[in-house]
Amino acid sequence: MSCSRTATPPRLGLDDVLAAAARPVAPVPGQRELGGVLVDVPRVASFCTGYGGLDDAVMRVLGGELAWVADNDPGASRIIAHHHPDVPNLGDITVADWQHVLDEYGRPDIATGGYPCQPFSGAGLRKGIEDDRHIWPHIARALGVLRPRVAIFENVRGHLRRGFDVVLADLAELGFDAEWCVVFASDVGAPHPRPRLIILAVAQDADSESWIERRLAASREAEGGRARSDARGRGRVAAADADRFAARRREVSGSLAGASGTDEGEARRRCGDAAAVDTRGELVWGKYAPAIARWEAIRGVPAPRATNDRGLLSPAFEEWMLGLEPGHVTGVPGLGRNAQLKALGNGVVPQQAEAALRVLLARRVAAELAA
Repeated sequence: MSCSRTATPPRLGLDDVLAAAARPVAPVPGQRELGGVLVDVPRVASFCTGYGGLDDAVMRVLGGELAWVADNDPGASRIIAHHHPDVPNLGDITVADWQHVLDEYGRPDIATGGYPCQPFSGAGLRKGIEDDRHIWPHIARALGVLRPRVAIFENVRGHLRRGFDVVLADLAELGFDAEWCVVFASDVGAPHPRPRLIILAVAQDADSESWIERRLAASREAEGGRARSDARGRGRVAAADADRFAARRREVSGSLAGASGTDEGEARRRCGDAAAVDTRGELVWGKYAPAIARWEAIRGVPAPRATNDRGLLSPAFEEWMLGLEPGHVTGVPGLGRNAQLKALGNGVVPQQAEAALRVLLARRVAAELAA
């Protein structure tokens, strides 16, 4: 994993950082009582929500509830409505009246977004900001009106070479301090690479830094500083530093991706060919068995068949590869196979985004403590 910022802060472990930040604080506006304890409930505004992988990761780290989402893709909208029937979907962000949104729903604490990657992906036309699907300017316009404390975005690694300078310039002009990481899904144990760029932008308001410290302290208390699965068995990422993720990446170097540079789709197809069924009806993964077994152990969820009876890629397998709960996408009523694969192909592994966000926030707190 690689991270970037204008200055390099001192190397501190995340546990040390969070311990230093974990101090009692007075109740603040937006807190509510939960089990007799006052807790923060950050309001999360989600752009280009998709299946919600980034939102899931952000709320694992910082807590919160969705105030609204904005996605006009029919498949994504169906997934959102299934999981969050009471959360408004604003639809097309290119025509939204953000002042009306602010008046109606209030200022969000956190904004998230996985804006379309096609303009920046090496697999596409590589038009960057000249691509008609480049909708970052509309998100920047929204940020200028909504003024969230924190904004967190994800995109493909190719964005660093195409259009990222524009994003950073816009964030700086809007008063956000930005840093970023490229993290591989294999860094958290997934059996495929899927590198993703994770961007953390913090508004330079007087209370933004103290708010982040409070959220991290609450996260540390909730997690107990350990990796564990929640009641439904989803793998979670412990508070850990970048060196630990680098070690994880070395550990999974023999993953589904195979040799360096192997196309992710090709790796999936090869794995599908290898996933035969023996005479006892059990899956046989061949040389991919260690990578599959590792993700099964981390997730606590057995791998389904990689292909269906016609030899086509199974959306259930793709869903498992991305670290999602079984049925998160494939169990949505009325969502066909093509729509399932489209949604899954556009998303981020939640554990991957969570890992990057923890590192970025820890670095930020470390820099503040050292200042």
